[in-house]
Amino acid sequence: MAGNSSTPGATVTSRALALLGSFDEHHRRLTLTELARRAGLTMPTAHRLVGELVAWDALTRAPSGEYMIGRRIWDLGLLAQVQTGLRRLASPYLHDLYGATLATVHLAVPDGSEVLYLERLAGHASVPIVSTVGSRLPMHATGVGKVLLAHAPAEVQHAVFADLARITPYSITQPGLLRRRLARVLRDDYATTVEEMSLGACSVAVPVRRDAEVVAALGIVVPTLKRDRPSLVSALQVAALGIGRAVTDDRAG
Repeated sequence: MAGNSSTPGATVTSRALALLGSFDEHHRRLTLTELARRAGLTMPTAHRLVGELVAWDALTRAPSGEYMIGRRIWDLGLLAQVQTGLRRLASPYLHDLYGATLATVHLAVPDGSEVLYLERLAGHASVPIVSTVGSRLPMHATGVGKVLLAHAPAEVQHAVFADLARITPYSITQPGLLRRRLARVLRDDYATTVEEMSLGACSVAVPVRRDAEVVAALGIVVPTLKRDRPSLVSALQVAALGIGRAVTDDRAG
């Protein structure tokens, strides 16, 4: 049965998925009207399906009346192979890195033209952090993102370069400058940012390789890179090497 949708032939499943797909990094809270519009549904259909999704905890309703992604979706997301495999294998190395630096540690993978944060261990230093586990941020403005962008296919790089948003006054929005920075990432095998994603926060990141393929990026966020950059890069590279070996051995097994 496909009625009550602006898309002819849409099934109940496709309409429910359209509602869930209405949320993204820039639309974390949506009213029922906004959900219906973004999903292409009539208000009665959206109201009925949203009620069912709330009952199942796929969506949750805020006191303001807006809807947000619910806990059940997060729990299911943790079962995805990209989550369970890489996060599980990387966990001891992430904790070792955190113990050695006491800085915020990130593990991230590419997701289209953005970077998806699989894990985050919060550091002791008071540094503004905008990432959360499961969040997606621009590649060009984050340390882990620059690493992944430098090794990304041409079509991903093209998509990123087409929309170099200025997030802070220090974000790199000039394509030529970003290309030079990415060439440096390939040469030095690590990337840095200086207040490009949030003011008061700097980062350094390195690639995680499975054999020769870059499958993830490992990063640290600190207040400044003026003094400790070499030691942070060294610590990151040791951890990334361990993660890469664990991922390679797990795949071989």
